[in-house]
Amino acid sequence: MTLDTVKHATETPDVEQPWAELGLKRDEYERIREILGRRPTGAELAMYSVMWSEHCSYKSSKVHLKQFGEKAPENDALLVGIGENAGVVDVGQGYAVTFKVESHNHPSYIEPYQGAATGVGGIVRDILAMGARPVAVMDPLRFGAADHPDTKRVLPGVVAGIGGYGNCLGLPNIGGEVVFDDCYQGNPLVNALCVGVMKHEDIHLAKASGAGNKVILYGARTGGDGIGGVSVLASETFESTGPAKRPAVQVGDPFQEKLLIECTLEIFKENLVAGIQDLGGAGLSCATSELASAGSGGMRVELDTVPLRDATLSPEEILMSESQERMCAIVEPDKVDRFLEICEKWDVIATVIGEVTDGDRLEIYWHGEQIVDVPPRTVAHEGPVYHRPYARPEWQDALQADDANKLPRPASGAELKEQVLKIVASPNQASKAWITDQYDRFVQGNTVLAQPEDSGMIRIDADTNLGVAVATDGNGRYAKLDPYAGAQLALAEAYRNVATTGAKPLAVSDCLNFGSPEDPAVMWQFAEATRGLADACQTLGTPVTGGNVSLYNQTGETAIHPTPVVAVLGVIDDVTRRTPVAFKEEGQLLYLLGDTKEEFGGSAWSQVVHGHLGGLPPAVDLERERLLAEILISASRDGMIDAAHDLSDGGLIQAVVESCLRGGTGARLVVPDGLDAFTFLFSESAGRAVVAVPRSEEVRFNDMCGARGLPVTRIGVIDGDAIDVQGEFALSLAELRTAHEETIPALLA
Repeated sequence: MTLDTVKHATETPDVEQPWAELGLKRDEYERIREILGRRPTGAELAMYSVMWSEHCSYKSSKVHLKQFGEKAPENDALLVGIGENAGVVDVGQGYAVTFKVESHNHPSYIEPYQGAATGVGGIVRDILAMGARPVAVMDPLRFGAADHPDTKRVLPGVVAGIGGYGNCLGLPNIGGEVVFDDCYQGNPLVNALCVGVMKHEDIHLAKASGAGNKVILYGARTGGDGIGGVSVLASETFESTGPAKRPAVQVGDPFQEKLLIECTLEIFKENLVAGIQDLGGAGLSCATSELASAGSGGMRVELDTVPLRDATLSPEEILMSESQERMCAIVEPDKVDRFLEICEKWDVIATVIGEVTDGDRLEIYWHGEQIVDVPPRTVAHEGPVYHRPYARPEWQDALQADDANKLPRPASGAELKEQVLKIVASPNQASKAWITDQYDRFVQGNTVLAQPEDSGMIRIDADTNLGVAVATDGNGRYAKLDPYAGAQLALAEAYRNVATTGAKPLAVSDCLNFGSPEDPAVMWQFAEATRGLADACQTLGTPVTGGNVSLYNQTGETAIHPTPVVAVLGVIDDVTRRTPVAFKEEGQLLYLLGDTKEEFGGSAWSQVVHGHLGGLPPAVDLERERLLAEILISASRDGMIDAAHDLSDGGLIQAVVESCLRGGTGARLVVPDGLDAFTFLFSESAGRAVVAVPRSEEVRFNDMCGARGLPVTRIGVIDGDAIDVQGEFALSLAELRTAHEETIPALLA
């Protein structure tokens, strides 16, 4: 087979090329020809096809995502924002924290273990590439029906992949979510988050500047796994001596990644790199084009010098491969030897594959023949921009009119008791210990809080006890009812979860999971959710620092619920002052903060008891969320509360059950005046939390809430070994624990 060089492509303009099979539209292919002034070579076509995919180019979403920049609030803590591998925020004392959440949805359905494992590996390298030491991971997960046979295939594999990779890296898994819903059948959402810590002066960016600087590829050898993983690239269109079809799911090696992390951190410590990029989606195509695009010159790469573990790979496949555990660094010539020495010390393969040029082209050669000659920005940053049509779906009004408040309610204390047990034992509200116990939550010794706390918390300075807290949330049922409000509720809950533990919310990362952008109804959901999140971040003063968009999450014509997953990071000056969820001290008083209204649209009660989804989600009051957060943070710092739990899915009773089971104590609850027992227990009104107040702090706590104008209601006391809703029913902790803890193991046995 004749090598398709730039010269050959220029001389053979009419050669048929497999642009459609590679996921490109005709107009996109014609635009590539226009950019180059000729047809692309096979290698160029492959690069453009993956870099112009939805995953890499955000071509359907970028017109909406720009709001995150346009509406970004003033925030002195933001050091690096959208556009880099991950955002970076100042948390004080000279420390910076970087964090990001991304998706690995489709690979995790095809091959659950490797799909989830490499999702963790990829997000860890994003954090590493910023110059930070990764210190923790989290995993927001969504699966189909809990009792569906395929869930038994997908969920254990995903959990094993996350735990296996993260545990081997020595990174604690400190939080996340597990949600079950029929809409995710065939389209599980496997989102992964990583947090890293560094000093301000250690921040690194992805750029290739300085003519003559060397391009070094280091880490694992390049193989055939993951080719086309971020696009619909079908490798068999590249006829070669290799296998007819390459696997689309990457294969991870956490031990190689651990070596790569330590090697990279030592390289950073000696200040040996001028720019760095991890190899994730689109592999070398992405790393070379993005580094060159962000730099001040061009780049020349000798592709045949890339270390391979499969000698049959074609140039196109090498450029596309998403083999894991690889990084690309830009190194000044006089530092190359030391760079290579450190790599050898850590048993990490490192190879000089090219250099930065003073031109403006990305040039790639294969055994002396030029196979790529492109303007790098056209590959990395100037891909297609789609203004997809979007329209409010015809069924939205009817869905919202199907009011959950009209559903039959329990008529007696006995029915209330029965429904409480049913909700506590439902898959979404039940204990996830079967899952989280497979993760090492305390490795490294700096985990302060982890599942099932409201947010994960990590100590980042052992001398001062400075720490950060992170929470992820996203209720797809709320977003289906109202995407604008649903996205804001996701932010509000994550913001509230961080504040509940005593940390001040600082910044946001998001993973926006939606169906096909070619469906106007889905694009309307996306546009509304993005607008809602941008508006809410502006109001709360928490900038979006980066994130991910995952589209085409659907089976046939049926899309998943719109699922914007929002991660909020906060800072706490002294982790010893954090607030846990557990009710432990008998005699302490329970207070409900916030207003409780008849809000059941999208609620756990409507889903579990009636199998219903309709009406409107709870109303959003962002100023109330901000006030509640201030109260929770102040009360934690000043020792006024010993425990706190936010109210969300399942309402007050779910929160009280979780806190009582966590602490091993019961509670006596009194229904407040003006509320019926049903609304008191099951309402999912936002902007609320339940707190345990020592009797010695009661007056001071009430005075603080009163002075700041936050509604506060005494609802009971920690006492006994049962939850007793006085005048209605009592449930022993033993009965509740059985209901809460046996569901997931029974389903997955």
